[in-house]
Amino acid sequence: MSKNLLPSLLTSIRSTPNLPSHSWYLIAGVTLSTLNRPADIPHVFRHAIEQDGVSAEQRLAIARRMREALVKAAAIGGLPKSINALFALKQATPSSLLDQPLEYSPTQRSAELYDVPASRILSRGQSFFDQIYGKVSKRVMGQMDRSGTEDLGITARLMYGYVLSNTSVLTAAESSFVLIAGLIPQDVNPQLKGHLKGALNNGASVAEVRAVREVVVRLCEASGMTRLGEDASSGWGWRGEVANL
Repeated sequence: MSKNLLPSLLTSIRSTPNLPSHSWYLIAGVTLSTLNRPADIPHVFRHAIEQDGVSAEQRLAIARRMREALVKAAAIGGLPKSINALFALKQATPSSLLDQPLEYSPTQRSAELYDVPASRILSRGQSFFDQIYGKVSKRVMGQMDRSGTEDLGITARLMYGYVLSNTSVLTAAESSFVLIAGLIPQDVNPQLKGHLKGALNNGASVAEVRAVREVVVRLCEASGMTRLGEDASSGWGWRGEVANL
């Protein structure tokens, strides 16, 4: 994506009808991270904090929310991309907007890891998973348990418990938007379908979820993804229509 194109695209997506307020930079950051474009993430961050009328307190909230979105994106796009994205974001972040180790943590994950019984965190994660998948949650988790290794189900439980179900910084609906933004660039419709519906179960409206999908697709297309045929042997894009509600 051209550096000259990105600012105008960010301005455009901010005004997407029905896009939930204060979500555009989360969605853009996670999409670009999943697309393996960490160098673009500082542009998103600066575009968010340099708007007229943004207070110091709001800038700190934006920084924390972007970091949390990229942490949660690791569950969908992989830890290496989140590492590169977070390091790129740190380089663009004033020291006053960084949270240092052993100081205040807005998520309290360190305390959850060392001071809270694992059973409590895993129970919270299971509840979050059940909320997303609704009446099919037992079947979905059971399929992972019977995938040939029960470790797949264990991995999902750990991710949902310690990473995704923590809603101290991002709401349940915003967490769903993060997952959608991380799934669409990977052309994984089976998982995307579940999380589009999961966003509704987490409190988003149909119009909001469709707006999030639209923004992610626009960012992907601006980065070079195209719609490929089912039998395409090469190219970068989607082999079918991106799932929708």
